[in-house]
Amino acid sequence: MNETMNFDTVINRSINHPKEIIKHVYNSLKEKGYKPIKQIIGYIMSGDPSYITAHNDARNIIQKLERDEILEEIMDFYIKNN
Repeated sequence: MNETMNFDTVINRSINHPKEIIKHVYNSLKEKGYKPIKQIIGYIMSGDPSYITAHNDARNIIQKLERDEILEEIMDFYIKNN
């Protein structure tokens, strides 16, 4: 086996919508004892994936979205609910 193999987890395949991704990442950060809002903001501002825990594959999952897509989802939710 000299070929590079990619393994996609069951969790990773089942989370595709931006809302689901943000919720999953938030919950994963919270489970690990981080302050999820601060960590997600750090990721959005810097683009550095190390702001997001690898727990529950959250780091890989959040990278399915562009940072502007995350902001769009957050703004859309905020406007609809306020």
